[in-house]
Amino acid sequence: MLRTRLCDLLGIELPIIAAPMGPSITSPELVAAVGNAGGLGIVSFGANPPPLVRRLIRRVRELTDRPFGVNFILPLAAPEQVAACIEERAPVLSTFWGDPAPYVEPAHAAGVKVLHQVGSVAAARQAARAGVDVIVAQGVEAGGHVAGQVATMVLVPRVVDAVAPTPVVAAGGIADARGVVAALALGADGVVLGTRFLATPEAAAHSLYKEKVVAATEEDTVLTMLFGGGWPNAPHRALRTPFVEQWLGKEARGQEQRADEAVIGEASLGGQRVPVPRFWAAPPTADASGDVGSMSLLAGQSVGLVGGIKPAVDVIRELAEDVERIVRRLGGLIRS
Repeated sequence: MLRTRLCDLLGIELPIIAAPMGPSITSPELVAAVGNAGGLGIVSFGANPPPLVRRLIRRVRELTDRPFGVNFILPLAAPEQVAACIEERAPVLSTFWGDPAPYVEPAHAAGVKVLHQVGSVAAARQAARAGVDVIVAQGVEAGGHVAGQVATMVLVPRVVDAVAPTPVVAAGGIADARGVVAALALGADGVVLGTRFLATPEAAAHSLYKEKVVAATEEDTVLTMLFGGGWPNAPHRALRTPFVEQWLGKEARGQEQRADEAVIGEASLGGQRVPVPRFWAAPPTADASGDVGSMSLLAGQSVGLVGGIKPAVDVIRELAEDVERIVRRLGGLIRS
C-alpha cells in the first residue's frame, strides 16, 4: 500500500487529500467519503459564522470517524471562526492566503495539526518558521485561487529543499496516478487533488459545473482576475466559458464590486440563500439557480485528465492501485 510519513503524521491510510473547494463545494459528504476511503478530506469553511462552523464539523463526525480538515482563507475568515474549529478539535486546520502564525500555537495546544498552502518558496519558508506541520506547494496549474506563478514541477522540489524536514504536499495539475507518482518523485509526501474530486457525486457543485469540467480539456482554463467579487485582487483559474471569453482583457471590470452589479442568480453561502452578482468569486453550489454558466466555474488544467463523474471512493481506489502498478513498472527499468 502507498504510504508516506504524511500518513503517520495525520493518521490517514493514503497520502491523498481532497482540496477545500469552496466556499462549500467540498461538502461534509465528500470529506467523509474521502476519509472513509483512506485519504484526507478538507471541508470548505463556507463563510460560516462560528455556530455553523461547529455544526459543519459535527456533521462530518456523524459521517466518519476518520481524520479530516477544515479550511480557512485567512483574509476572509474572522479569528472567532478559526477559534471555533480549534475548540472543536477538528484534526487538521488548513489555511491559505495569509500568515498562519497566530493559529499554530493554539491549534497545537488542542492537538490540532496545521496545514498551510503556499505558492512560493518565500511563503513556504515563512510557514515553516511559524511551525506548521505540513506545507502544501500549489503550482499555477491549480484550479481556483492561485497564490503563485510557478508550475508544480518546479515549485515542489524547490519548496521541499527549502523547508526540510517539514513535509510538503504537492497541489496543482494532479488528477491521476501518474501525477501522484511524479509528485512523490519530486520529494512531496502527498498530493492534493481538487478538480478530480469536483467531478464526484459527493461534491456539492452544480450539475452544469460538473458537466463542463468533464467536457473540458487542458486548454479550456484561464488564469484571470475576472471573478473578483467578494475576494478582490486574487488571481484564480477558471473554465473558459462564453462569459469569460467575453470579458477577457477587461478583467478590471470584475474587480469593481459595484453595489448595483447585475444579479444573475442565487446560491447558498454561510447557511443562507444569497444573490449572485456578476463576477462573484464563489463557484455555484448544487442548489444554485439562474445563469449558472456565467458564474465562477473554477477548475485546474487537470480537467483534461477528468474522464467522468465517479464516486470519491472509486477515485481513491484507482489512484492507489495505479500508483502501485506504475512504481512496479518503474522499478523494472533499473538494471544491475
